[in-house]
Amino acid sequence: MNRGLTLALLLHFAAATAVAQDAAPATPDRDAAHAATEDRTDSHRLEARLQALDWAQFRSVIESIPKLKADVDAYGPAGWEYVKSRYKTYAWRKNIDRLDADEKRRLADLLDRAGGGR
Repeated sequence: MNRGLTLALLLHFAAATAVAQDAAPATPDRDAAHAATEDRTDSHRLEARLQALDWAQFRSVIESIPKLKADVDAYGPAGWEYVKSRYKTYAWRKNIDRLDADEKRRLADLLDRAGGGR
């Protein structure tokens, strides 16, 4: 099959799928609430908010989430020194991704209270 034709068909099907998804009935209240919750607990956003904290706030938040605290404690005092020197640039997303939904909500709540870069 001609490459141009194949590409045209793929683009056509992608566009048709997007239109079909947009046409699906939605319940505005439920969808808006779900989107707000997802946005609030998105790993990218949580990471940015966490990195925006000063050191004292950051450490307090990390120590309040057992899985995140355990990730740092696993390296002992040297782990906390390493984190202190790099917490604003370290990729926390992978650690945040391992949290369950309740832990992500708790992290979001703690960041709200700490004022973490909304």
